[in-house]
Amino acid sequence: MHVCFSHLADRGEEYWHIHTMLSVYHCPDLHCHSHYSDGTLSPADLARQAHAQGVDLWALTDHDTLAGQAEARASTQALGLAWVSGVEVSAGFLGQTIHVVGLGVDVRHPGLQALLAANRASRGPRAQAMAAGLAAQGIPNAYTGALRHAQDPARLSRTHFARYLVEIGRCRSVAEVFRHYLVPGRPGYAPHQWASLSACVEQIRAAGGVAVLAHPARYKLPALQVQLLFDTFAEHGGQGIEVVTSAHTPTQVQQYAAVARERGWAVSCGSDFHSPDESRYLLGALAPLPGRLQPVWDLLRERIDQSGSPAAGT
Repeated sequence: MHVCFSHLADRGEEYWHIHTMLSVYHCPDLHCHSHYSDGTLSPADLARQAHAQGVDLWALTDHDTLAGQAEARASTQALGLAWVSGVEVSAGFLGQTIHVVGLGVDVRHPGLQALLAANRASRGPRAQAMAAGLAAQGIPNAYTGALRHAQDPARLSRTHFARYLVEIGRCRSVAEVFRHYLVPGRPGYAPHQWASLSACVEQIRAAGGVAVLAHPARYKLPALQVQLLFDTFAEHGGQGIEVVTSAHTPTQVQQYAAVARERGWAVSCGSDFHSPDESRYLLGALAPLPGRLQPVWDLLRERIDQSGSPAAGT
């Protein structure tokens, strides 16, 4: 079933219909996760789902790893689906975690690989701290339970802990676990020392990629700090912002479209799909981008693998 929403009725805002642009993509989805990070499906399964849902430009953007990229690319070539490499990098900024999507990166770039490896190495100790906090609330063995879902300490995330707490009946959904246990101020939350925002953006650019600020509405920062976030991101080479995503309301879509216009950033879109049982939106189930904006794929033309033709640097 084709679920892309590229022909929504006019709501008073000029919309770009993607098929009329120089880069012809009716239904791009440039943000999702496989079992190499905190998703539940393989890259091949995601590629098949994306293709079945009508996605025509796809990126797999696992957290802090490029391990699934070869499988993703091979799968899209077999399906005739345009693909671009991707990763979602965890960054530290003013004591908060910020996510930066890197699109079109060279998956073998040593500097980016080193930064991602350091981020992964720090996940194990953070997970132990999270488990200790949950144990103090009468939830033992959370580390072991979460690790069973992640399979590898370097992949451990809050989502894996959330799945374990749902499994043992502590909460009814992953979202409920996050609200009660895994956000700042809750007992299962532990802060993390990620690579700096500046280093993350710089390494994405050094790897030939485009740095995109992911789901900006999720960051609970005061207004002045938001502006500092945007300034820092741009100063170190950030070029894009995720405008249409499952985390954004229609009002927030317009808000971040205005930010993109003001700063001259390209705009991106992605479902942030993790699991058929947990995600709010299917792959590709996205509204169109607001008008008068440059789509990020216009910056990626030389990096996109058009269904079997080699993409440079991948």
